[in-house]
Amino acid sequence: MTEKDKEGSKKEAKKKKKKEEAAEEEIDLGIDESSYEPRLKKLYREEVVPALMKKFGYKNIMQVPKLVKIVINMGLGEGVQNPKLIDDGVAQLSLIAGQRPVVTRAKRAIASFRLRAGMPIGVKVTLRKDRMWEFLDRLISIALPRVKDFKGVSPKAFDGRGNYTLGLEEQTIFPEIDYNKVEKIKGMNITVVTTAETDEEGYELLKLLGMPFRER
Repeated sequence: MTEKDKEGSKKEAKKKKKKEEAAEEEIDLGIDESSYEPRLKKLYREEVVPALMKKFGYKNIMQVPKLVKIVINMGLGEGVQNPKLIDDGVAQLSLIAGQRPVVTRAKRAIASFRLRAGMPIGVKVTLRKDRMWEFLDRLISIALPRVKDFKGVSPKAFDGRGNYTLGLEEQTIFPEIDYNKVEKIKGMNITVVTTAETDEEGYELLKLLGMPFRER
């Protein structure tokens, strides 16, 4: 085998390994993807797009705001002293999101917290495509209604560019989490990233998808 052939074999092996690692990141939900379309994705296509085009007067369907990704971030600062909290966070966020999260690490040292750069401080997962739609549906339809004394989410948590961040105080509002097995109650931030150019467009997009905003 020539040096060129050896190099080609190494590249192929690396590609294969990356594909295998990527496959391990996802949890098999037993869905036939060839015929399946998430409920909110269908709602967006059939009802939300026409409604947004009418309200904002878009001339082209490509101008209509859409979801790009959902990022779920669970801060676990105490994991510095108790690594088990990081393991629990990975396991719980995997169940909630249907996809294995990554461990987030400190970018710089903070002496007062005995924190060194590189130490684990949380877990994060980024959802796209069907998994994004499925999670948003479960969040809106199942999880948020389980919040005690729930009166809707704030309409003011947009970032000025049409993206919305929602803070949750407990992971136990998700039915995938067994309360009896939870060692510590943990909150999380959920950021919905959209292509909307303004907060008003982002608000209308999420409202039409069913996000239960409080009255403005």
